[in-house]
Amino acid sequence: MSGVDEVVRPEGGSMRELLRAGPGAVELAAVDPRSTPGLPTAAGRGKGRKEWARGQVELLGAELGRQQEMLYASAKGAAGPGSATSAPTQAGPHLAGDRPRRVLLVLQAMDCGGKDGTVKRVAGAMNPLGLHIRSFGPPTEEERRHDFLWRIRRALPPPGYVGVFNRSHYEDVLIARVEGLVDEATWRGRYELINDFERKLAGNAVTVVKVMLHISYAEQGERLMERLTDPTKYWKYNPSDLDTRAHWDDYQAAYAEAIERCGPDAAPWFVVPADRKWYRDWAVAHLLRETFDGLDLGYPPADFDLARERDRLRSEGGTGEGEQKVNEW
Repeated sequence: MSGVDEVVRPEGGSMRELLRAGPGAVELAAVDPRSTPGLPTAAGRGKGRKEWARGQVELLGAELGRQQEMLYASAKGAAGPGSATSAPTQAGPHLAGDRPRRVLLVLQAMDCGGKDGTVKRVAGAMNPLGLHIRSFGPPTEEERRHDFLWRIRRALPPPGYVGVFNRSHYEDVLIARVEGLVDEATWRGRYELINDFERKLAGNAVTVVKVMLHISYAEQGERLMERLTDPTKYWKYNPSDLDTRAHWDDYQAAYAEAIERCGPDAAPWFVVPADRKWYRDWAVAHLLRETFDGLDLGYPPADFDLARERDRLRSEGGTGEGEQKVNEW
């Protein structure tokens, strides 16, 4: 089968083009959660497509890792020798200075939509030392004392890192809306606050990739039942999942409006059909690859005298170019 040893590009356009939601009205019901936009004919048919896609994700992981390294190296170079860029901090959003690049993947989905699996298989293919992964649950007492974006700003990835948000600030126009946690005027007012926040991120060299993992009602039911019948998955189940499922249509409407109202060119939404886990991983991996490609990354040049440092190393006997190495064993 072709494509075993090299990455095969999507057919019909880039994944950013094929999966982009909007601009304009968003109809989630028009997106088949079992569809496979962009999947090339090289994938074959039937069960073989799953194995093909998994092999491609592994190859894509190597590409993502190389791009991730360049992202990190560029940020370190921009900060200069002795910089502390290599360590995440909780000091703030890291929006000052030379503005080295960062990438932020935002994952949203209904329960059982595959956020954890995507993090494991796609983000997991990259170097964990360059990842900044954060999950968002109900706000803590401290977080409730601040505006809804406060905890999001604090969780942004440092310069040179790839950040992954498992849930995000969009929960404040999704669950807050459907469950009536705030009044309508409040959650409606958050759309423009989110747009302003994301515009500022884009202006400060943060590339945001927002992905909704779109599953069907039937697929969610099957995955919930699996969590209730497989002892290794009991821990994933929460009785409140069924309460949320009862509001399926309300959540679909909330997602559609959030995607429509908060999908500018600087931070677009991508709707990934996610009933097929293997396709979901393949699609998100390609979205990230295309995002990295658009950043035109490269390794920074040396900010020191290379010839001088080579001479210093030779003079200390640290290496012997052209000389036979001695086996001291």
